[in-house]
Amino acid sequence: MLRTIEEREIRFVRLWFTDVLGFLKSVAIAPAELEGAFAEGIGFDGSAVEGFARVHESDMLARPDPSTFQVLPWRDEHLGTARMFCDILMPDGSPSYVDPRHVLRRSMQRAAELGFTFYVHPEVEFFLLRGRPTPEDILPAPIDSGGYFDQTPHDLGHDFRRDAITMLERMGISVEFSHHEVAPGQQEIDLRYADALSTADNLMTMRLVVKEVALEQGVYASFMPKPFAEQPGSAMHTHLSLFEGDRNAFHDGSDPLSLSKVGRAFVAGLLMHAPEYTAVTNQWVNSYKRLWGGGEAPAYVCWGRNNRSALIRIPMYKPQKGNSTRIEIRSPDSACNPYLTYAVLLAAGLKGIEEGYELPDGAEDDVWALTDAERRAMGIPPLPGSLADAIAAMERSELMAETLGEGVFDWFLRNKRTEWDDYRAQVTPFELTRYLPVL
Repeated sequence: MLRTIEEREIRFVRLWFTDVLGFLKSVAIAPAELEGAFAEGIGFDGSAVEGFARVHESDMLARPDPSTFQVLPWRDEHLGTARMFCDILMPDGSPSYVDPRHVLRRSMQRAAELGFTFYVHPEVEFFLLRGRPTPEDILPAPIDSGGYFDQTPHDLGHDFRRDAITMLERMGISVEFSHHEVAPGQQEIDLRYADALSTADNLMTMRLVVKEVALEQGVYASFMPKPFAEQPGSAMHTHLSLFEGDRNAFHDGSDPLSLSKVGRAFVAGLLMHAPEYTAVTNQWVNSYKRLWGGGEAPAYVCWGRNNRSALIRIPMYKPQKGNSTRIEIRSPDSACNPYLTYAVLLAAGLKGIEEGYELPDGAEDDVWALTDAERRAMGIPPLPGSLADAIAAMERSELMAETLGEGVFDWFLRNKRTEWDDYRAQVTPFELTRYLPVL
């Protein structure tokens, strides 16, 4: 790392971490300060970061993780800039329990104690818009009118994806697929399988890269879950698997779905605790406009083989390839905090394994097409229908409190209650248009 800094004439090193909501934070230091940063960390005011500390306990330290060092390829090459993710520490050097990276690492350590390594593969959707949203709430138009997998001449989305992927690969982040998604202006970039912590770091980097490339090309990128009422929202469908060494713990060649007992129990855990973790995987008021907006968004707690209306899908792309066996959870959106999201998903799945949860019958029909009575008869409950419902389910959950830790759990609930209160106090254009002329 130090040799690279010297050879590439790096002038600034940005130290990155996220707050509890998943917003990226950064402080820049000179290369000469790195030795001290590795040894002692860089001090900052934790009370100024969402969810980190109260004023009387505000002193915190950011210590860089050298394994995450990468040169930022969009910065001026004559004033080279690199970045590293940080672990957040207390003044005595102990880990901060409100650091989202530490929350995920703690869940992964729990999996390691059971002999598992947790791998994830996210499919990240987002919109490209012609300019920034304005203070007058006028939403810019999508950059194109394309649809799923469309390829057209002079396709700005195609050029954008090429440039964004090139930049990601220059930072050591492997991309598996990219394509135009269903809605006009909607894009998808899928990151290659990696352990959950590396993937969460890569997702935070990717979101910044996407926005940087968009600005360079005169457009605007948004990961908002549901910007257009009449179009599908932006999901982050994520494929999950557990490995025991080199062996996929989810694979059983004798099973019709190639899914092992461990895999079935993991899915059962995700289903059992789905209402409890939804406030984390879908943490914004707008997230529920996507979940309850129809189409392929999952609004009900069920699983199915190749069923894209279900919360959890068992992909069947390569049934004879053991290491390809995985499950896909379809509720998270691309605006979540990936560290907390992967921590709670892993905790729910491990709970299913430890408690020996039984997997209920799968749903092979379009769940949206069923009536409420049919869903009740099949034992398919709904996901929370609003942020308020999700908060209520989360605050009753011992598993979420244990997984997130008392500090993150309490602050997150307070923050989300405030967001919901602010939202329901608004008088919306829908109400003015519908009611003002007639009431």
